[in-house]
Amino acid sequence: MILPEPSHRGCLFIRLAVVSNIRADITLPSSDPSTCVLCPAVFREFEPASLQFLNELVSQSKPSGSPLDSIPPKFFKEVLPSIAQTVLSIINSSLAAGVVPSTFKHAMVQPILKKPSLDSAVLANFRPISKMPYISKLLEKVVYSQLEDFLNQHKIPEVFQSGFRPLHSTESALLRVSNDILLASDAGDYVVLVLLDLTAAFDTVDHSILISRLQNLVGIQGTALDWFKSYLAERTMCVSLGGYESTTARVPYGVPQGSVLGPLLFSLYLLPLGSILRKHGISFHLYADDSQIYLPLKKDNLSVTRLLSCLHDIKDWLALSFLSLNEKKTEVVIFGPNDFSGPSPIDLGSLTDFLKSTVSNLGVKLDSNFRMDQQISSVVKLSFLSLRQLAKVKPFLTPAHFETVIHAFITSRLDYCNSLYLGLSQSSLLRLQRVQNAAARLMVGARKRDHITPILASLHWLPVHFRIHFKILLLVFKSLHGLAPLYLSELLTPYSPARCLRSADQMLLEVPRSRRKLRGDRAFAVAAPKLWNTLPLAIREAPSLTIFKTRLKTHFYALAFNPI
Repeated sequence: MILPEPSHRGCLFIRLAVVSNIRADITLPSSDPSTCVLCPAVFREFEPASLQFLNELVSQSKPSGSPLDSIPPKFFKEVLPSIAQTVLSIINSSLAAGVVPSTFKHAMVQPILKKPSLDSAVLANFRPISKMPYISKLLEKVVYSQLEDFLNQHKIPEVFQSGFRPLHSTESALLRVSNDILLASDAGDYVVLVLLDLTAAFDTVDHSILISRLQNLVGIQGTALDWFKSYLAERTMCVSLGGYESTTARVPYGVPQGSVLGPLLFSLYLLPLGSILRKHGISFHLYADDSQIYLPLKKDNLSVTRLLSCLHDIKDWLALSFLSLNEKKTEVVIFGPNDFSGPSPIDLGSLTDFLKSTVSNLGVKLDSNFRMDQQISSVVKLSFLSLRQLAKVKPFLTPAHFETVIHAFITSRLDYCNSLYLGLSQSSLLRLQRVQNAAARLMVGARKRDHITPILASLHWLPVHFRIHFKILLLVFKSLHGLAPLYLSELLTPYSPARCLRSADQMLLEVPRSRRKLRGDRAFAVAAPKLWNTLPLAIREAPSLTIFKTRLKTHFYALAFNPI
């Protein structure tokens, strides 16, 4: 249905009004609880981009831009040899002058329904997709590249921030958090995990505060700081839907949605948050605006008091930063050294109202006993639903295309964060294996009672159990070769015998001691070295990631389908 223009204009101003109301409802505290150290390094100006770098950016970039682009991105890439020098001149002039052209700061928002089944008359059912000019993205990528090099060189980014960072993922974040919780539980402690979420966090960022943090905490000064001031100032947006376009409105707050720099700027905006958590001695992990806070609990309630004091400081800092905590999405779960059910063994005070037996954390359902039952049930249910739908489209696809669809809808779901499944009971893994078996039978057109092992072998699909081990060992190899987050690499220690032994040059890892099979033995720091040390030396000493993956899959294929 095509809506008249006033509805689109109303949609735009409703969105801006929501952000303004969120900021207006925030009560500013009297003091700042963060204790950040000023950055000693300085980034004063950008280096001019080269023609070769521009060509690489364009060749690697997706052809996505704004409907207002004078040259469509696909055509832009085709005619680049003719216009490259002009485009390069525009980019380098912006970097040298510290000014961003106003046309580069205009976003066109195209709302799309979150789900096809939702009512299109309800504005809340739409997800706004912000589209920026293609050339502006190229300019931002040049800035991003130089800024990222500076940040990494001086170790400025938050170590425990996994959002929008190369080599980081939701799985690496969850693996580190679960590792810490399992080891604390293995030591006999209860552990509390608090999940915090912010309301429209990217939209409420205060520009003056962001500039101040870029200057003081990141060290951006001179022309580079002028560029970021220009980049954030006088940004505009309009809404396009059904062939109509709203009037233009100014966007006074927030990091630009749909931009290249927006996520990085938001992560830098959150830098002081880590200092508050460290001041209280509380472990944490961030993924964009999702915060995971956790610590072992003692029965004297001192840990709970420390946690509540930390949360109070976090709320104060968020208010000072014009960020609003979404208490409706706050979730708390307690993990014990042994399985337990019923009321909480620890009094959490004001957090008791948010306590749950199972929480949803970055797309994974975690239960207080780490059995992952609800997570597996969700994966199995959604996978079989997808398989029934895929069976209907199979006649219209070639075998190669259908296998691609199977991997997209089924294998990806089975593999998502499957490193957390290590150490689960055979009955739990069998439920996931049934999904893979059904997908394999559908793929080859086999009957339900046909033996599955030859089918999986013919497709070269490793069974679920081996896929879990494959993922863990892949993360180990990446951690040992600088291809994984530092917070995973630091959990692994090369084996160094007290005296000269032949095992000293076998590329083995130290295996920490653990007490409980269902707790410590499942932690990455314990399970990963055990698996790694069982591999043949030829696999451990693979010279590259590609060769390692090939050798590891061949090894597991032999174990799965050609057992001795």
